[in-house]
Amino acid sequence: MTFRALWLTLLMLIAPLSAAEPQTATFAGGCFWCVEEAFDKVEGVLSTTSGYANGKLDNPTYAQVSQGNTGHVESLQVIYDPQQVSYDQLLEVFWHNHDPTDGGGQFCDRGNQYRPAIFYHNTQQQQLAEQSRKILRENKPFGRPVLTAIEPLTVFYPAEERHQDYHIKNPVSYKFYKFTCGRAARLKELWK
Repeated sequence: MTFRALWLTLLMLIAPLSAAEPQTATFAGGCFWCVEEAFDKVEGVLSTTSGYANGKLDNPTYAQVSQGNTGHVESLQVIYDPQQVSYDQLLEVFWHNHDPTDGGGQFCDRGNQYRPAIFYHNTQQQQLAEQSRKILRENKPFGRPVLTAIEPLTVFYPAEERHQDYHIKNPVSYKFYKFTCGRAARLKELWK
């Protein structure tokens, strides 16, 4: 080994490891407050933002989206450190925090704006999402078809500030909503 090759090898060994760039994932599982709470608990998730995915109206408001005719879906954008948590692990969290057999909304929230979906940002996310859905469909753990959509993310608009971290800012009303909507009971039934 030449001195130069030895020196370059030594530099590579002592050089600090560069951190991986944060990555973005987007999921829709009904009410974005509940999806946000689930992902806020995951180590390696750097931030979460409740908002509206895709749709045909620029900068929609909650009032507009909740009417169900803008094409937007209540979603959560997740910024994560891929050295701490993988996209596969995020998919696992997502699957266990919504009802994959209900394509017409989630729990007490009905309509296209509450439908479950994985909005992929690149081909790798698309392939991993499709693979995870295929496994569920083949294993048939629910006795009903898996209806969660997998679509490209075209645009994401953050929701109004009052919707961000709702489970933290308004714990009593959030817990009341989550309980009366039947989310926890249905998830327990689905995932045992």
